[in-house]
Amino acid sequence: MKGENFTVWSFFFLEGFSKYPRLEIVLFVFSLVMYLVTILGNSTLILITVLDSHLQTPMYLFLGNLSFMDICYTSASIPALLVNLLSSKKTIIFSGCVVQMYLSLSMGSTECILLAVMAYDRYVAICNPLRYPIVMNRQVCVQMATVSWVTGCLTALLESSFALRVPLCGNVIDHFTCEILAVLKLACMNSLLMDMVMLVVSVLLLPIPMLLICVSYGFILSTILRISSTEGRNKAFSTCGAHLAVVVLYYGAALSMYLKPSSSNSQQIDKIISLLYGVLTPMLNPVIYSLRNKDVKDAVKKLLSKVPLASSV
Repeated sequence: MKGENFTVWSFFFLEGFSKYPRLEIVLFVFSLVMYLVTILGNSTLILITVLDSHLQTPMYLFLGNLSFMDICYTSASIPALLVNLLSSKKTIIFSGCVVQMYLSLSMGSTECILLAVMAYDRYVAICNPLRYPIVMNRQVCVQMATVSWVTGCLTALLESSFALRVPLCGNVIDHFTCEILAVLKLACMNSLLMDMVMLVVSVLLLPIPMLLICVSYGFILSTILRISSTEGRNKAFSTCGAHLAVVVLYYGAALSMYLKPSSSNSQQIDKIISLLYGVLTPMLNPVIYSLRNKDVKDAVKKLLSKVPLASSV
């Protein structure tokens, strides 16, 4: 269908890593393993937080939300990537592209806010432990999680809506998914309004939450250093270290993609960063948070003991 010197495309070609055919099989195996581990790890974390009454605390409520988010985020793009890595026709219909773009943006935006909420939760737990049950009661936690989801979904809707109005002069996306920046590179003309929307949303969802996280952990570090018990200090460092590891992984990749000059890196490097950002981080989240967590280990053992196959072995 023809418009004013541009076409409304019914489908897109996802170039992905087709320039490196020998690499595609390696990436398929890597992505498949990472995706399966992501689904298994995050599903297990959600299951044990629902079934184990000892884990029905604010921290695990937020962790459950984070795990569900990671499942949605990876499922929006990785299955399509796996199919395209083995297919000669790397295409996606327009509606599928829109869904991919929206889900990736909404889940990513929600996670930015949720990580800041989790930092505040740790700040209250460590700096004001006596007031923690009052400040972080269940109603407040549900409201904070809801605000994270609503804000993430609405900002994604805003970005996607403006992106869909930009006329495109091609249908070959130099990416393995319908990532908004890759799609906008096909634009026939520069849109100042679109650029402003992307900049404002990126600043609101990346530097500002990251600043709040840094301030929270500044107070947390100051409080931890005043703890006289070595065991108490180590436990606090362990819990907060896990969260900071996730923050560094997530925000590091996101900042390098969305708040860098457009000419600073090649599109190939962007695709590698996006793959790590979209596969590695969601896979590591449950591992980082639960690997040294005795409560989670006990909950997993309890869950496995209820499985007939496990108990019969």
